[in-house]
Amino acid sequence: MKLPISKRLLCCASMVQSGARVADIGTDHGYLGIYLLQTGAARHVIACDLRKDPLENARRNAKLFGVDGEMELRLSDGLEKILPDEVDTVVMAGMGGDLIQRILSQCPWRKREGLQFILQPQSAGNVLRRWLCEDGFEIQREEPVQDGHFLYTVMAIRQGAPSPLTPGTEYASPALLASKSPLVGTYLARVENALQETVRGLTNAEKQRPERLAYFGQALLEIQEMRKNYADHP
Repeated sequence: MKLPISKRLLCCASMVQSGARVADIGTDHGYLGIYLLQTGAARHVIACDLRKDPLENARRNAKLFGVDGEMELRLSDGLEKILPDEVDTVVMAGMGGDLIQRILSQCPWRKREGLQFILQPQSAGNVLRRWLCEDGFEIQREEPVQDGHFLYTVMAIRQGAPSPLTPGTEYASPALLASKSPLVGTYLARVENALQETVRGLTNAEKQRPERLAYFGQALLEIQEMRKNYADHP
């Protein structure tokens, strides 16, 4: 039986270093952890979820695919039930950027040396990138990934020396722009369209919010410049 793993989770898996000890936060069906163990990318996985039903699904799937002895399951709110010396890689995929930020901010050992986080926000990626930079995290790699009709990005981060972000790079990080993926241009186009709608809405709003308009307007200008540069040098 073939493991029904999505492209976005495969992208997350591609950033896990061989032999890692992984915490999969918000595991859902457990497919990421199963894949990492099947391929040997991880030597141990702790799969966590806030709800019992997803954990039971993950437990059944781990047994079905023969990794139940290597995948530990825990009922946990974020990283609450993970000890700092148990893992060297934490994956958070399929949740909003604001929730990822909350989970990270509540983790007292998030700045431990050598710890890698692999993040795939469903929304509010710009807010998450801003917070990561302010908290001392460096986005070392970011890749766009198409999964069905949706286009996501997956980022690998560590504590480091992050460069300050601008409104535009909060939407498209330097690491993303350095990606060799042909989807970078598509991602920039979608961000540009979304920002155009936001700027249009703020411009036509009855109650004017000049600070927000200035921020989104600047982000739009930067993204448009990025698109031009990318078209010239893909």
